[in-house]
Amino acid sequence: MSLKEQLFADLKTAMKEKDSVRKDTIQLVRSGILQIEKDNKVELDDDGVIEVVTKQLKSRRDSLPEFEKSGRTDLIEKLNQEIDILLGYLPEQLSETEIQTIVEEAIKETGASTIKEMGKVMAVVTPKVIGRADNKIVGSFVKKMLQGNQ
Repeated sequence: MSLKEQLFADLKTAMKEKDSVRKDTIQLVRSGILQIEKDNKVELDDDGVIEVVTKQLKSRRDSLPEFEKSGRTDLIEKLNQEIDILLGYLPEQLSETEIQTIVEEAIKETGASTIKEMGKVMAVVTPKVIGRADNKIVGSFVKKMLQGNQ
């Protein structure tokens, strides 16, 4: 079953169970998928769907600190539920050790030695970790390792 089919099946289940958080989250992902498909006149495969889910996840994670600052515990709880739902559609997340290994390999591959070459390293690393690691975490590893090389 493709990821799009899985989303549709889960949407139907959420509607039957009256799980509004799951239903709303899945509908937002599906609308993002539809938007890309219509704009680019393409049919997204599982990798494309994973990119959409990753963007949705990132936007929610970016919103969390603002809600925490304003003390909106109701929204924080809902966001955490949405994050858990979205993580269920992504491949297994990489551990810090696995990320570190991938970054080390990319640094060797690109020959990068200074922080100015971070973009080169990220260009190699990003396709390998898409949907499996947050780019902020990956970026911090790249920065730390390149600063250690100087």
